[in-house]
Amino acid sequence: MTAPVIGAALGTADLETYRDWILEKNRDLELQAFHAPEALDGDWGPEADHTRKLLDGYTGRLGIHGPFWGFSISSPDPEIRKVIAKRMDQGLDICAAVGATQMVIHSPYTTWDYNNLDDKPGARERVIECSHGSIGAAVKRAEDQGVVLVLETIQDIDPQDRRVLADSFDSEALRLSIDTGHVHYACGSTGAPPVDYFVRAAGDWLHHVHLQDADGYADRHWAIGEGTILWPSVFRALGEIEASPRLILELRDKAGIPASMRYLEGLGLGQ
Repeated sequence: MTAPVIGAALGTADLETYRDWILEKNRDLELQAFHAPEALDGDWGPEADHTRKLLDGYTGRLGIHGPFWGFSISSPDPEIRKVIAKRMDQGLDICAAVGATQMVIHSPYTTWDYNNLDDKPGARERVIECSHGSIGAAVKRAEDQGVVLVLETIQDIDPQDRRVLADSFDSEALRLSIDTGHVHYACGSTGAPPVDYFVRAAGDWLHHVHLQDADGYADRHWAIGEGTILWPSVFRALGEIEASPRLILELRDKAGIPASMRYLEGLGLGQ
């Protein structure tokens, strides 16, 4: 079986550095230059134009990391949900400007939720209701725009929660994402199952994976091979599902991309 082609999450300066590597195999690319509040509210047009020029000739799968700072999509405050809806619209505006077909957003499920949602009647349904209030319009717009929103694991302990939430929208424009380091943190620190369990639970709903290594204690974003994630088990699980998720190196230090690739190539897991 041919090893999957690995891509990366990059800011604009990093894209300039790794442009040739991305274009050589039209690797999956996630732009991480437009999600901060100051970027969303600023004049991002020139940077979007520059990005498009850098990607001249690129035919791979392009996405962005969407807005997430300072909010949960399941906020019970209707005024906050209006702000979230605005941020989602801004993210989709950027998708349109750069030609992105995927936008990463964050799961609302917390460690507290895992232990408390079933203690209060209707609490699980309330998370879903409030999430619809925040991103329902964005999901409909994404359908029309040809964009898929992907719910990334953050504090998730139960791998099924995000799938139930996504399914409630009854839309192909909302699917699932896994961040390997987030799951490994939750596995080591809060009792979640390991990464391969999350992959299998997501199944064909899995459209995106952040690849980063960690130690099970914190959200490290280390180069692949520096932490304790059991990578053969992760890629074995990925090979068992029908979906072809975007596989994105999301490293704190982008200089670790070559070493990460050497590690994965050495194990025959990626190229």
